[in-house]
Amino acid sequence: MRAYTGFAQVYDLFMDNVPYEEWEVYVTGLLQEYGVKDGIVLDLGCGTGKMTRLLQKRGYDMIGVDSSEEMLQAAMEQGAEGILYLCQDMREFELYGTVAAVVSICDAINYILEEDELREVFALVNNYLDPGGIFIFDLNTLYKYEMVLGDTVICENRESGSFIWENYYHKAEQINEYDLTLFVREEGELYRKYQETHYQRGYDLEDIRRLLQEAGMEFVTFYDAFTKEAPGGDSQRIYVIAREFGKRGIKQA
Repeated sequence: MRAYTGFAQVYDLFMDNVPYEEWEVYVTGLLQEYGVKDGIVLDLGCGTGKMTRLLQKRGYDMIGVDSSEEMLQAAMEQGAEGILYLCQDMREFELYGTVAAVVSICDAINYILEEDELREVFALVNNYLDPGGIFIFDLNTLYKYEMVLGDTVICENRESGSFIWENYYHKAEQINEYDLTLFVREEGELYRKYQETHYQRGYDLEDIRRLLQEAGMEFVTFYDAFTKEAPGGDSQRIYVIAREFGKRGIKQA
């Protein structure tokens, strides 16, 4: 079942607890620390474009890639001047040239369920980065899926819509499944019902390091989200930084 169809209409409504402005400050700080102070930045899995627009305000020339037409439509309705949005699957995205950096925020990478496909995503990122370009992405951790989300039900009701989130964690496969039932207000007292099923995969950090290197990238570091500290056993979200390798003629350690 294709994800982010009906949910796209109310995504920002129900994600208003995410402090995107604070996340953008953290991401921008990382970009600048690694020398990306301007230029073209790709937001991979951009969704409704909140981070894309915030980074544009920081002076970056932004490209947003997402596989959901509905999410991109919502992004463009909120102002797309100067931003190039492309409806593409991150497992096979194509750009017109290279970019200074790629960012992928809000666990978009967790939607890649197979190691071979994730390796291909990393290889494509490496291919489209400028020499020495930076890749910054976040991940929900195995700890979060197993110990925080687990098998739970989350419900929320608002005037514009409501949802029921039924979460299941399949430990053997490291797959987190959540079934969404949404009721989106259309006119008056009329609500339209949508149902979607989403799957995300948790990855061991050493597997992420290995896949980056197998894809040709240079692994740089892991951070516990929004800090400069190493991830701990109870970290729920981690940030990964990698660098383009192959266009500079240097060897990995």
